[in-house]
Amino acid sequence: MCTSFKVQLLEGVHDFRPAEGDVVKIALYDNNASFTAATTAYTTVNEIASSGSYVAGGGILTKVSPTSSGTTALTSFLDISFTSATITAYGALIYNSTPTHTYTNPAVCILDFGGAKTSTNGTFTIIFPTADATNAIIRIA
Repeated sequence: MCTSFKVQLLEGVHDFRPAEGDVVKIALYDNNASFTAATTAYTTVNEIASSGSYVAGGGILTKVSPTSSGTTALTSFLDISFTSATITAYGALIYNSTPTHTYTNPAVCILDFGGAKTSTNGTFTIIFPTADATNAIIRIA
């Protein structure tokens, strides 16, 4: 999770409600991308090229309603697929693309795929973990 995202939560920048909330996207990156917890915003630098249904800026994520389990608040996203795509990605950036905030395309979190993940004129799918207190992609304990 990006440090700037944690601060922005306290500022009320991000709204993860499915219907009325912000538009959250995921962009894919090659092996030259360099992200850390200090990453603050979406960038086109080292983003993979558009292919099939994947376009620059990434895909819109379908949000799961924020909830809690015990003392952990959590939210997640439905799996996302890019079809008819030739992609080699090493990681991704989840970011808020809603333009109404003080921040431009603020970063939420970085995903490291642990190596090259590819599709060749096929479907490239990102599968999110179960939305629970132990596994959800966004958890605040």
